[in-house]
Amino acid sequence: MSASDSGGPAGSAWTVYCDGSAMPNPGRMGIGAVITAPDGTRHTLSQATHAIGCNNEAELRALTLALQDLRARGVTAVRAYSDNSILVEQLGATETKPIARMAELFDDARALLGSFEHAQVQWIPRHRNGEADALARAALGFAPKPPARPGKKRR
Repeated sequence: MSASDSGGPAGSAWTVYCDGSAMPNPGRMGIGAVITAPDGTRHTLSQATHAIGCNNEAELRALTLALQDLRARGVTAVRAYSDNSILVEQLGATETKPIARMAELFDDARALLGSFEHAQVQWIPRHRNGEADALARAALGFAPKPPARPGKKRR
C-alpha cells in the first residue's frame, strides 16, 4: 500500500513516531523511533549511523529502520508519524524527487511501506514528536531539546 492508504482496521495498526538528527547539518546522523503495538507495548530504537547526511536523510533512515523492525515482527498495518513535511510529502508522491541524492532511499521506503497491507505516513507538529527526537539526539550524545518557552510568537 502507499503512504496515503488507511491505517487498517481500528486497533490493529502499530504506531511509529520517528525522527532524525544531523549534527552539524549535514553531519553525523542519529535516528530514533518509538514503536507502539496495538496492545500498548512500546519499543524504542536509537542509533547513530556510520554515514554523513542531512536532517532529511536522518528522518528517512529513522522511518526505514522502524519499518524494517515491524516487517521482522510480521506486522501488517502501520501508522507512522513524522515532523518532517518533506519526508511525508515525498512518500506520498511516486514521481516527485527534489532531493536527487536521496531518490534511492525514498524508493526503498516506498517499497517497505508497500509491503504492509495497510500503511499511512502522516505529518505531526514537532512538539508532538519529542520522544523520538530525544532518541535521535541521544544516539549522537546530545541532550533532548528544551521545551519551547511560552511567550511571544515569532512573526
